[in-house]
Amino acid sequence: MHLLKGVGKVHGSLARAGKVKNQTPKVEAQEKAKKPTGRAKKREMYNRRIVSNATTINGKRRLNPAPVK
Repeated sequence: MHLLKGVGKVHGSLARAGKVKNQTPKVEAQEKAKKPTGRAKKREMYNRRIVSNATTINGKRRLNPAPVK
């Protein structure tokens, strides 16, 4: 019979939990232009993926190409 030992142990003391986050200076979020949604987003994706990188070697279009050596 095998008993599970050490289940629920925590790495390090919980007294130090959140130390780094609390030390980090607070930076206010900047205002950003809203991202397009729906048809406009699909149009942007199409332009980025297909129109700008039309074809590569052998006329193939690759969505996630490996770096060229």
